Amino acid sequence: MSGESSESRAVEPTTTVETGWRRFFENLKRSTYKQAAIFSESKIAMVGMGILVFYFLVALLAPYLVPYEPFERIIADDGSWYSLESPTAAHPLGTTDSGYDVLSQLIMGSRVAMFVGLLGAFMVAVIGTTVGMVAGYYGGWVDETVMRVVDILYGLPFIPFVIVLATILGGSIWNIIFGIAMLYWLTTARVVRSEVLTLKERPYIEAAKAAGASDFRVMFYHILPNVIPLSALYAAIAVGYSITAEASISFLGFGDPNVSSWGVMLQRAFVTQEFTTAWWWSIPPGISITLVVFGAYMAGRGYEEIANPQLREP
Repeated sequence: MSGESSESRAVEPTTTVETGWRRFFENLKRSTYKQAAIFSESKIAMVGMGILVFYFLVALLAPYLVPYEPFERIIADDGSWYSLESPTAAHPLGTTDSGYDVLSQLIMGSRVAMFVGLLGAFMVAVIGTTVGMVAGYYGGWVDETVMRVVDILYGLPFIPFVIVLATILGGSIWNIIFGIAMLYWLTTARVVRSEVLTLKERPYIEAAKAAGASDFRVMFYHILPNVIPLSALYAAIAVGYSITAEASISFLGFGDPNVSSWGVMLQRAFVTQEFTTAWWWSIPPGISITLVVFGAYMAGRGYEEIANPQLREP
């Protein structure tokens, strides 16, 4: 009897934890379906999501869609480059000054844009949500210290900060992503912290603490599901910010010149003074940046109705 009793006591905590996490994921799944239903009712959000999905599919299928390699020179029969050729059936968006196919560079540039945008948004959501929850939940000197660090980082301008990184570490997409991860999560952290300050005073949080729930369980099991809509909202907005940041840094010449990105395309067209004359080289990447950022904004604007239920009131 004593052996069976001790065995049951050893198994019981594990079973309780598994049941708790199973309930957490079930609640999260139910909440996701509800939020998706609200999101789908917004025409603006669906248009924005359609733009993002389109560019995501282009980025995913880019290796199969490009007619040429992005840095493959198009050579004429006489051995010369097809330099600054206007759009033709063979080259729908013409060629660059170096004889590269613009359409191929544009398609491959979508991979860089979506990679930077989605990874930047993920980092903004994860870092901002974690920092905001810790600061809001513990309060006191923890909150004060974290918020002062946030205030200091707010004083760092993004573009000069990344330029310094590129000067020290070299031009790279990863340095731009690192700059995004360092500075773009600040607003998310502040908003999440404010929400957590309110949530931790709710009766069900007090009941969970009284029942012996650990701080980790309270934060990630009881509080996190309630701040996910806010995190997702700012992550959607961060997609546009991240893509604009990469294009801006690359346009200034601090990106990776060996990567075919929309910012590098614009920078090259500007440096060669063909920005206005070779319109087929400069306008397509500019339009693509505008569409993706606009799509991210519309998707975020629609998701705001989930984060702020008052916007759904007639």
